Amino acid sequence: MQDLAALLPFVGLALIFWLLLIRPQQRRQRELASMQSSLGVGDEVVLTSGVYGTIRSLDDEGGARIEIADGVTIRVVRAAIGQVVRGDDTDDTDDTGVANDVSEES
Repeated sequence: MQDLAALLPFVGLALIFWLLLIRPQQRRQRELASMQSSLGVGDEVVLTSGVYGTIRSLDDEGGARIEIADGVTIRVVRAAIGQVVRGDDTDDTDDTGVANDVSEES
């Protein structure tokens, strides 16, 4: 019985390790795989290297063509796509990034 009680702290540490480190990482991997499998042409994305672009085509081998500037496309694997940029239609900036004055003048 004492041998079993001596193992209890190790079992507890293993459980805490699994709950705090392993399980959240598995969840993040599932979310990333789900996002990468649901990509579509026209989606604005950020690559894991920090480059912003728009998906122009997807192929069956797991690759994608990303337009990073007008007329400049690069071919990457889907795993290089880190996140999809969600545009906000209520944005108060114009194409130059300068905030528009939305206050009414009397």
